[in-house]
Amino acid sequence: MKWTKFRLTLIAFSVLTLMSQASAQEKISDGVVKIGVLTDLSGMFSSEAGQGAVTAVKMAVDDFGGKVLGKPIEVIVSDHQNKSDIAVARTREWFDVSKVDMIANLVNSGVALAVSGVAKEKNKIAIVTTSGSSRLTMDSCNANTVHYVYDTYALANGTAKAMIKRGDKSWYFLTADYAFGQALENDASSIVKSNGGQVVGALRFPPNSADHSSFFITAQNSKASVIGLATSGTDFINLVKTANQFGINKSNQKLAALLAWITDIHGIGLQDTQGMILTNGFYWDRTPESREWSKRFFDKMKKMPNMGDAGDYSSTMHYLKAIQAAGTDEASAVMAKMKELPINDFFAKNGKIRIDGRMVHDLYLYQVKKPSESKYPWDYYTLLDTIPGDEAFRPLSESTCPLVKK
Repeated sequence: MKWTKFRLTLIAFSVLTLMSQASAQEKISDGVVKIGVLTDLSGMFSSEAGQGAVTAVKMAVDDFGGKVLGKPIEVIVSDHQNKSDIAVARTREWFDVSKVDMIANLVNSGVALAVSGVAKEKNKIAIVTTSGSSRLTMDSCNANTVHYVYDTYALANGTAKAMIKRGDKSWYFLTADYAFGQALENDASSIVKSNGGQVVGALRFPPNSADHSSFFITAQNSKASVIGLATSGTDFINLVKTANQFGINKSNQKLAALLAWITDIHGIGLQDTQGMILTNGFYWDRTPESREWSKRFFDKMKKMPNMGDAGDYSSTMHYLKAIQAAGTDEASAVMAKMKELPINDFFAKNGKIRIDGRMVHDLYLYQVKKPSESKYPWDYYTLLDTIPGDEAFRPLSESTCPLVKK
């Protein structure tokens, strides 16, 4: 009799265990957690995102173990070609047909803003790492989007404040005429004015312009002490090269790199970028942890990671940890856990995702080294200051996000 009761108890326990496991697995929709990396694989932002973003996301999935809650994690990839209509069409296909749960990277602010709206509509998750428009956490914020690495307010806040403190108070902007460039100019202009500086003018140019000479003639004639480059990608690289042809680095005028990627500095060279001040969310050589991960990335990509690459890895790991903690991949439950759990890794310490979707973490003010100061490959930056996250990013008291209660 006792043996029979023991067997029945054992059977009951086994059944309950199997039911519990089945219940957990049923909470993974379609039996797989699917991540879509939507990025620029071939255009003007491909060196900042592109294959580096894909590699970083896949590294995170591999390091997580390839499964979550007993179900496989799958990564699919597409090139949005820097066109919002293509990005939206692919996003709808991914959400409706391919059953993608989260879309990562989203370089190009116009693309990020458009995809963010679809994520809200479909109750899926979008994690933006390499786009900067602060509209993503302002008027266009929603409960399904995370802005993880940087934004235009934080970049301008770090670089513009630092240069004004050094006495460079008059500014002229050369701005790429698209969502990110406009947001960067607007945020930087506000920072300059609120800190006692003056904006003497601005020129907006079409992205991928072939010739920047006329832009610099206009900027030089403004007599501004700072020429702010409100752009990114190949336009930034070409502007810096043109500036050196015009002798800007040997004049009384200075260039402000409102967004510079380490791959840009590498491509242009220290000779033409030395002395440049920039704000960044990640530098591969800052800590032992960042060096260890970056060398793994380098082995795969043959280049050091930028802040977007590091952010793609960190945000993907955070997303998967949130699924594990929530016991489901349902978007609302996962987003709640993402905002609840702190972020502590090689990218951020005590990072937190606010109600507006902004991931708040420390930023860093760097100065590009002289060629003589660089001791080994990719040794490019000198740390000038650490900007605490709560000071770097726009305070919620100034937010226009409809999720923020005032």
